Amino acid sequence: MENSTVTLYIEFNSTVNQTLTKMPQNSLEVQVVTILLALLICGVGIAGNIMVVLVVVRTKHMMTPTNCYLVSLAIADLIVLLAAGLPNISDVVASWVYGYAGCLCITYLQYLGINVSSCSITAFTIERYIAICHSIKAQFICTVSRAKKIIAGVWIFTSVYCIMWFFLVDTNEKVYADGVVVKCGYRVSRNLYMPIYFLDFTLFYVIPLVLATVLYGLIARILFMNPLPTNPHDRIGHDSIHQGRSNNAVKLSCKSNKGAMSSRKQVTKMLAVVVVLFALLWMPYRTLVVVNSFMNPPYLNTWFVLFCRMCIYMNSAINPIIYNLMSQKFRAAFKKLCKCKQPRPEKVTKYNMPVYYSVMKDSSHESPDHDVTEQEDLNGCPIPSKKVNFMDKCNDTNTAFSVA
Repeated sequence: MENSTVTLYIEFNSTVNQTLTKMPQNSLEVQVVTILLALLICGVGIAGNIMVVLVVVRTKHMMTPTNCYLVSLAIADLIVLLAAGLPNISDVVASWVYGYAGCLCITYLQYLGINVSSCSITAFTIERYIAICHSIKAQFICTVSRAKKIIAGVWIFTSVYCIMWFFLVDTNEKVYADGVVVKCGYRVSRNLYMPIYFLDFTLFYVIPLVLATVLYGLIARILFMNPLPTNPHDRIGHDSIHQGRSNNAVKLSCKSNKGAMSSRKQVTKMLAVVVVLFALLWMPYRTLVVVNSFMNPPYLNTWFVLFCRMCIYMNSAINPIIYNLMSQKFRAAFKKLCKCKQPRPEKVTKYNMPVYYSVMKDSSHESPDHDVTEQEDLNGCPIPSKKVNFMDKCNDTNTAFSVA
C-alpha cells in the first residue's frame, strides 16, 4: 500500500513537472513585429547617426561646440542600436547565442551608450544656457577644445561607472522538457539590484531632466520674453555717439542681430525637442522598471515590453531626423553628403568689350549645393552676392553697366 502511494506521488510530480517545464516560445506575431520594427528603426538610426558624425567631422564650419556634443550623442546612440537593438532580433526568435563573453560585453555597451547619451544631452543643455544667458563668458568657455575635453571626461566617467555591469550579469541555462534555453540575465537578486537601478535612474534620467527643465526655462525667458529690440530708434538715441553712422549701416546691423537671434532660437528649439523626446521615449521603460520593483510577480506583458524596447530604439534613431527637419545647416550638409558630385563643364563666356575683374564675382566656385557659411547661418540669411548685368547691344561706348 505504501509503495503504491509513493508510485502515484512520483507519477503525479512528473506529470506536473512536464506541464510546468514546457519551453516557452514567443508567438509568431510577436516575432514578426519585433524583427520588422527592430530592422527598420535600427537601420534608419544607424545610417542617420553615421551621417551626423561624418558631416560634422568632415565639414569645417560644422565643427562647433554644440555639434561636438551632438557627435558624442550620435556615437552613443549608435552603440545603443548595435548593442541593444540588433541582439534583440535574435533573442526573440531563439535563446541567447552570444555566449558568456557576449553577455558581459553587450550589457556593458548597452548601459554605456544609454548613460553617455544622457550626459551628452546634459552637456549641450548647459552649453546652450551659457551661450545665450552669459554670452560674454561664452566666448571663453564655449569653445570646441573645451567641448572635446568635456566629452572625453564624460566617456571616461561613464566607462568606469559601467564596469560594475561586468559583475552583475551572467548567462543562465534552464532545462525544459523539450529543450534548453540560455538567457543573459542578472546575477544578483532583485533586492540587491534595486538600489543600483535607482542610482542609475537618478543620475542619468531624473537629474538631467530636472536640470534641462530649469535651464531651458531660463533660456526661454531670454530668447522669447526679453528679445533684442529690432527698431534702430529703440537702440540708438537721437543724441547718441553713433548718430554719425549712416542709416543703412544701422539697418544692416539690426538686421544682422535679428538674424542671429532667429538662428539661436532655431538651434535652441531643436535641442529642446531632443530633450523632450528623450524624456517621453524613455518614460515607458523607466516607469515599468519602477513599478516592477515593488510588484511581485512583476508585470511583463509581452506587447508592452516590446513597446518599451521600441521606444528606446526610436529615441536613438530619431535625433538625425530632428536635425534634418529643424536645422537648415544640417539639412544642407546631409544633402551634400548624399549627393554624388560629378565634374561640371566649365562655361566660357564671350564679351564684346573689356570687363574689369574688380566689378565681377568669380562664378567658377558657385554651385547649387554651396554650403551655408558660419556667418550666413548666424545672420539667418545668405550674404548677398554681386551680379553684373550686361546689355545685349551697346551702341554707345559711354553706357554705364548696372551692378546689382
